[in-house]
Amino acid sequence: MPRTVRRSVLPLVVALACFAILVAQRSSREASVSANVLAAIGPKTWVKGNLHTHSLWSDGDDYPEMIAAWYLDHGYDFLLFTDHNILQTIEKWTNVAKNKGGTKAYQKLKAKFPDGWIEERTTDGELEVRLKKFTEISDKLAVPGRYLLIQGEEITDKFKNLPVHMNATNLSQLITPRGGESVYEVMQNNTDALLSQRDRTRQAMLIHLNHPNFGWGVTAEDLMRVRGENFFEVYNGHPGVNNPGDRQRASTERIWDIILTKRLAELGLPVMYGLATDDGHAYHNIPSRASEPGRGWVMVLAAELTPAAIIDALERGDFYASSGVTLCRVASSTLGLEVAVQPQDDATFKIEFIGTRRGFDSRSEPVLDKDGKEIVTTRRYSDDIGTVLQSCHGTSATYCFQGDEIYVRARVTSSRKHPNPSTAGEFERAWVQPLIGPAGRIAK
Repeated sequence: MPRTVRRSVLPLVVALACFAILVAQRSSREASVSANVLAAIGPKTWVKGNLHTHSLWSDGDDYPEMIAAWYLDHGYDFLLFTDHNILQTIEKWTNVAKNKGGTKAYQKLKAKFPDGWIEERTTDGELEVRLKKFTEISDKLAVPGRYLLIQGEEITDKFKNLPVHMNATNLSQLITPRGGESVYEVMQNNTDALLSQRDRTRQAMLIHLNHPNFGWGVTAEDLMRVRGENFFEVYNGHPGVNNPGDRQRASTERIWDIILTKRLAELGLPVMYGLATDDGHAYHNIPSRASEPGRGWVMVLAAELTPAAIIDALERGDFYASSGVTLCRVASSTLGLEVAVQPQDDATFKIEFIGTRRGFDSRSEPVLDKDGKEIVTTRRYSDDIGTVLQSCHGTSATYCFQGDEIYVRARVTSSRKHPNPSTAGEFERAWVQPLIGPAGRIAK
């Protein structure tokens, strides 16, 4: 029997004993020292948000206030604007007939905001509308304690022909793409620019890598080495970003497991967290196969609805990513990881605990094309990395450490198919953030 399978099957008595200890921790006052419980208890509540959005300020097809209203109307608690290499702080006008939304978007804007909100002018006989600045939209639509808008930017960079896009959350000043002599250096330079602005302004900020498989631009080997950048999109709602990978290229989840293993076991770097986002560009004719809102989001456990509180919770790992599955509770401790899923109609759930054990085969090899030439992509690694340690069906499950895990994360897959998926045929999911295991703590 393969080593990973044999080690993942715990004797029933051990599993029950571990579960009993975790249950006992819930009511123990001392549990807060060694256990982290993510649940809507006391002042902390789950808030739902999207960290990747485009409007007519760059290559989206709708006005930013219409996008903000869509997310408010669909039950979101916060939204980050991330247009390409621009902040919504300058005066900018758009041609009503020639922009990506056209007259349809304009008519919808007039219907939604009929009372003197829209500022128009005619230039060379053509109608233009002034795009509202971030502060104007926030003053109009944000509701303290209920709905938060955050200013951000998609730092849109590249190395040669490889796209390298990074989202910056809660910026105060625009970050121009820094470039670099490699994909890794591009990411590090842009990360350093955000960290410098954060240090200088003392304002909470966060940077994450977008869609690593878009244009096959970023490999696990590139991203794993970046310092100060601890987030990436494990799920992106744009149909063109290749979340599942292909026969030659790793999926975003495979990239995640490789990064986690190497950072924790070899590089001495922190956990890489996984986000789910929309990357919305198309806000008309929903659903379709365009890049639309409502496909992926984060659920953050925060005490208040402010940029600082949300960023603080994200940096602690107090969140999960979702494309449709809702979790009631995530509990982690030195003993293991517990996940509870909110039931949903007649849906069933598969809960998988995924990780890498100490002593894994660390060898890798390049991916070659049919002519034997190396492809620029994530290398191939042993199945020891990111293996399924335990799997079950139901609305709750507990994984108990055996002592040799470097990290463990959980993935919950619903029997319900996503109603408007990024990739055709995908099921609704939730991704629980990685928990460093006993061997990972030693390695770190």
